[in-house]
Amino acid sequence: MGAAAIDLLYWRNVKQSGAVFGSVLLLLFSLTQFSVVSVGAYLTLAALSASISFRIYKSVLQAVQKTDEGHPFKSYLEVEISLSQDQIGNYADKALLYVNTCMKELRRLFLVQDLIDSLKFAVLMWLLTYVGALFNGLTLLILAVVSMFSMPIVYEKHQAQIDQYVGLIRTQVNSVVGKIQAKIPGAKRKEE
Repeated sequence: MGAAAIDLLYWRNVKQSGAVFGSVLLLLFSLTQFSVVSVGAYLTLAALSASISFRIYKSVLQAVQKTDEGHPFKSYLEVEISLSQDQIGNYADKALLYVNTCMKELRRLFLVQDLIDSLKFAVLMWLLTYVGALFNGLTLLILAVVSMFSMPIVYEKHQAQIDQYVGLIRTQVNSVVGKIQAKIPGAKRKEE
C-alpha cells in the first residue's frame, strides 16, 4: 500500500497518477461549489447511471448476438467484501494507539512539560490563526493535494540544492532556539 502511494506521488505511472490527481482535484473543486451531500449524491448517481447503462448494453448485446454470457458484473458480485473481526480489531487498535499518542502529546504541550516545545506549539497556533483568516479548510486541502503531487518530484529532481538551503535554515533556527533557551531560565532541555 505504501509503495503504491509513493509511486503515485512520484508519478512513476503518469496515467495513473494523472487520473488520481485529476479526480481528487475535481472532487475538491466540486466541493467548493456544492455541499458535500450534493457532491456525494451526484457522484453516486453518475456511478449508478454508468453501471445501469453498461448492464443494459450488455443485455441488449447478448440478446442480439444470442449468447449466454450472463451478468456482466458477476465476477465482482462474487467477491467477498466484508471485514473480518480480526481486521476490525487491527484497525481499532491502530486508531486507539494514534488517539492515545495524540492525547499524551497534547497533554505534554498544554501542561508545559517542556517550555520550548510549548512555545513552539503556541507560535504554530498563532501562525495558523493568520492562515485560517486567509484560507478556508477546503482551499488548504486543495493546496495540500497539489503539493503532495508536485513537491516529491521537484525534490527528486533538485535534491542537492534543496538540501543545501534546508541545512542553512535548520542551522539558523537551531541558533535562534539555542539563544532563546540560554536566556529563559528553566528552558534548557535535559540531556538524554
